Amino acid sequence: MAMPATQIRRGMVLVFEGDPCRVVEFRHHTPGNLRAMVQAKLKNLRTGSNFEHRFRAADSVERALMETQDLEFMYQGGDTYHFMNTDNYDQIEMDAEALGDSAQWMQPGMRIQAEYYNGRPIGIQLPNSLVLQITDTAPVMKSATKTASSKPAMLENGVSVNVPEFVGTGEKIRINPQTGEYLDRVK
Repeated sequence: MAMPATQIRRGMVLVFEGDPCRVVEFRHHTPGNLRAMVQAKLKNLRTGSNFEHRFRAADSVERALMETQDLEFMYQGGDTYHFMNTDNYDQIEMDAEALGDSAQWMQPGMRIQAEYYNGRPIGIQLPNSLVLQITDTAPVMKSATKTASSKPAMLENGVSVNVPEFVGTGEKIRINPQTGEYLDRVK
């Protein structure tokens, strides 16, 4: 499905030189009396490499036809992650390279959306927030407020994040897995 380059938006998946590429950043630029252009930072979903490309405003780009399926994470075996399709119970394997930064957030029973291109899974979409328990952090400061400084905390899945000073070991917190940021405490 071809469209003008001026309609490129962040998060879109385009077919660029035969490979699916996600638009990480883009900027529509019109320098003085020259022709308009779109400067885009793309991530090749097959190889995982990032690169930049400049499209002319008159260029035509092809949007990738992506399918999505709901999957449930079952377990990890080495560098391979095993998922089950919740519709037909087929089992699917993805390696840590295909999952990228999302691999560290995987927990058994987690439901995700997998993106397919040409019948092959190329990436996943995590939930907007995850609830995890803190296993280790510095002691709670009684005078700490939310706007005060932060401290490192180790989560149950082995990921280290920064949390406010008033959060202690054993508490459950909500995390944004896309950014790794602390959102709030869970009661």
